Amino acid sequence: MSNPLKVGAVVITMGNRPEELRALLDSVAKQDGEPVEVVVVGNGSPVPEVPAGVRTVELPENLGIPGGRNVGIEAFGPSGTDVDVLLFLDDDGSLPLTDTAELCRAAFAGDPELGIISFRIADPETGVTQRRHVPRLRASDPMRSSRVTTFLGGANAVRTKVIAQVGPLPAEFFYAHEETDLAWRALDAGWQIDYRSDMVLHHPTTAPSRHAVYHRMVARNRVWLARRNLPLPLVPVYLGVWLLLTLARRPSGPALKAWFGGFREGWSGPCGPRRPMKWRTVWRLTRLGRPPVI
Repeated sequence: MSNPLKVGAVVITMGNRPEELRALLDSVAKQDGEPVEVVVVGNGSPVPEVPAGVRTVELPENLGIPGGRNVGIEAFGPSGTDVDVLLFLDDDGSLPLTDTAELCRAAFAGDPELGIISFRIADPETGVTQRRHVPRLRASDPMRSSRVTTFLGGANAVRTKVIAQVGPLPAEFFYAHEETDLAWRALDAGWQIDYRSDMVLHHPTTAPSRHAVYHRMVARNRVWLARRNLPLPLVPVYLGVWLLLTLARRPSGPALKAWFGGFREGWSGPCGPRRPMKWRTVWRLTRLGRPPVI
């Protein structure tokens, strides 16, 4: 019998949720099968007390979500390849089921083309999964698993071969759309992404706009996402569609001002390396239900 895939986990924290972090780490420790090795990254803050055996890295400054997770990846060796699979989990979440790591091992072992798994996020009190947490364009049953074109940043598993091949999360983004950037690069390299409703992370229901920088970074990173990854003819189409969608949602005056500020910033500043996806990847995204124009 072949050896089971080795699973690690990366958790970033700003040190302000010690009880929630401990609950998450306890839920990871209770996973069936081989123990999951965990690295907690203090993103510009000290790491609260953690159980014995959990490794910690404390950064002198907040590198943002992708930057902090990239530090956690490298704690598992170059591109994380000391393990086969990395779980990325929000520090205020928890794994309510003890078979999640084993399900990940089975899924990746059984499908050599599978590169990323997006978990189902559910509120621990109500069991409700927010619409924005189902990574499909069309409104659909959160209990239905399927192939998808992106994944949820704080509730996922990534085969480390993907990171070694296409690179880590885009640290420049700091917050917002970093998952889609990695997803598009992975899909362009031939990997598959699954949404799995049976792999669950409990997480309180929240609104992304609770973050003060939300509107600016969402707009800026949307421009960077297009500039980095899309064939040139699709860049104005993609960004034009999102401009119209933003206006249709009628955000408040301050929110709209911040959005347009971020949109301008996305054009004026460097966005990192440009590696436009192949046209066959555009067609693949379209067949999966989300063409890269929306």
